[in-house]
Amino acid sequence: MIIILKPDITEEQIQHIEERIKKLGLKPVLSKGIERSLIGVIGEEDKLRITPLEAIEGVEKVMAVLKPYKLASRDFKKESSVVKIKDVQVGGKSLAVMAGPCSVESIELLSEVGHLVKEAGANILRGGAFKPRTSPYSFQGLGEEGLKYLQEVGAKEGLPVVTEVMNIRQIPIVDKYADAFQVGARNMQNFDLLKELGKTKKPVVLKRGMSATIKDLLMSAEYILSEGNMSVILCERGIRTFEDATRNTLDLSAVAVIKQLSHLPVIVDPSHGTGKWSLVGPMSLAAIAAGCDGLMIEVHTNPEEALSDGSQSLKPEKFEELMKMIKKVAESVGRSI
Repeated sequence: MIIILKPDITEEQIQHIEERIKKLGLKPVLSKGIERSLIGVIGEEDKLRITPLEAIEGVEKVMAVLKPYKLASRDFKKESSVVKIKDVQVGGKSLAVMAGPCSVESIELLSEVGHLVKEAGANILRGGAFKPRTSPYSFQGLGEEGLKYLQEVGAKEGLPVVTEVMNIRQIPIVDKYADAFQVGARNMQNFDLLKELGKTKKPVVLKRGMSATIKDLLMSAEYILSEGNMSVILCERGIRTFEDATRNTLDLSAVAVIKQLSHLPVIVDPSHGTGKWSLVGPMSLAAIAAGCDGLMIEVHTNPEEALSDGSQSLKPEKFEELMKMIKKVAESVGRSI
């Protein structure tokens, strides 16, 4: 249910409406838009139907949201949201480029890659300290040591840091070192993790599950939003199909579809989306043309010896070339980096 407020409503009237909603055992979520402010109501909507909310001062009208994802929908917020990771905006006119190695392997590697991607134009450093791998015998990440390296290099280069959190127990330690949480594809429907991240104040990059529909992705975002954290960034990273020419099938149509359905910003991960470094460039440019708000690209100085996903990692010189092309395509569609 959405309560649309009158343009001249006062703060006292808003507080009164929120208190009435809480007394019914429901949760109010205020959204202040450019033209109108509104309150989304989370919980059993039947309780609202017996309460004459439209009789309360400051209320213009009450309307039902038919979509199962309430707070993520355009019905709740018509204007596209902008999420800030420290000083970097994700959404709006500017594009976010998150770049770095798949795994944090050493301070030396991360320092070199971090410096080179910053010089090329990236504005967020990415890297995995905890790595969910298909095989239990594969490299699992450096853990807290890797988080310390990320924080150190990010501070040195002036880049905010995003890294993956795999379970509830890791939230406090990742929160200590990183500027944004990443929820990987395998954890997109780890609802306990999503609810706990919803109680934090840091942005969450939520990746689409390997076999998840767009509705599934938006419903997962709803878990985070419903707990009070409105700083959610959606990430298209490819889905499993019958096609075996690429690691996954990068669904760029999802960018346009999500933009119609939701106000949340959307980024694209062409590295995981294709699994091949030679395809990262074309898919990055196509993603920008499709309307994405940013990219997540894996970069490694020596992909042949990378401990994870070397085949989809760009060398720094290739990344630099790609950034020049990205800027041109961004300008052509009214965006910038």
